[in-house]
Amino acid sequence: MIQISIIIPVYNAEKYLERCVKSVILALEKIHGEILLIDNGSTDKSVEIIQKFRKKYPGVIRALQCLKPGAGTARNYGVTEARGNYIWFVDADDEIREDAVSKLLTEAEQKKADLVMLGMKRVYKNGHTDYLSAVRPDEDNFKSRFVRYGLGPVQVLAKRNWWNQYEFKFKEGITQEDMEMMSALILYTDKYAAVDEPLYYYYQNDDSVLHKTTWDPHAFDIFPALEGLYQRFKDAEAEKTYHDELEWFFIWNLLIDSAKDFAKFEEGKPGFERSRQMLKKYFPKWRKNRFLKQKPLKLRIRVRLNYKK
Repeated sequence: MIQISIIIPVYNAEKYLERCVKSVILALEKIHGEILLIDNGSTDKSVEIIQKFRKKYPGVIRALQCLKPGAGTARNYGVTEARGNYIWFVDADDEIREDAVSKLLTEAEQKKADLVMLGMKRVYKNGHTDYLSAVRPDEDNFKSRFVRYGLGPVQVLAKRNWWNQYEFKFKEGITQEDMEMMSALILYTDKYAAVDEPLYYYYQNDDSVLHKTTWDPHAFDIFPALEGLYQRFKDAEAEKTYHDELEWFFIWNLLIDSAKDFAKFEEGKPGFERSRQMLKKYFPKWRKNRFLKQKPLKLRIRVRLNYKK
């Protein structure tokens, strides 16, 4: 019985792939797991590296190819090929701690969890690090924080049967492929656990899709992603229960996070108007948001200024 399938989309990751795969292999020692390395149309030496590892670890590593572009597409394909009881998405330019898999599986099995969230260490180019804590189930209103968190696929271990039961899929064809789904996962289970330790090392690379130094039209993908997120909550009849959380999520992503890209590039300027229109449509009273009111004055001023741009 395969305990875990670790799904790694690979696109032009030759600089980081060996570091990533070696960390996962080390973490799978004494654990019956598989690593799905999914080439996503690489044009560098990533495929050669994948094949090298496949030959060296034939019982652990599976080399797959996804012809459609996008990490979301590759992850969806990986889920269909996975055979483990649990699935975990890992990015090819990151790495995991040696005891990460054993800790996550132990927590999942002890708590009979469908979903386990983990802590993550961000590593910057200058050597600085910070820590993104996990949302713990013993926190007051932990589901509220989970919805607001904005977590990525790498931050959760999921039971494969549960994932397939609800037919979770990443949105394909956009760079914000995970946004419309991740915050909604908590709506579908009460069997939730967490390991609040830095089990995952997330490297802030300049050539990452999220850290472009030139304008990328995919910055506008934030709009269909947020629309999809709202629709998912509406389909689950949870948009009223989590109104304030969703409102804050929209504020943060439109008027703080995406606003940085919109302001940085001339091509991004239309994004401000699109942000205004989206907030008027979904959250016309956003200025009264209770989570926004809790933020420092400087941030609240920045939000209002970005809305007026």
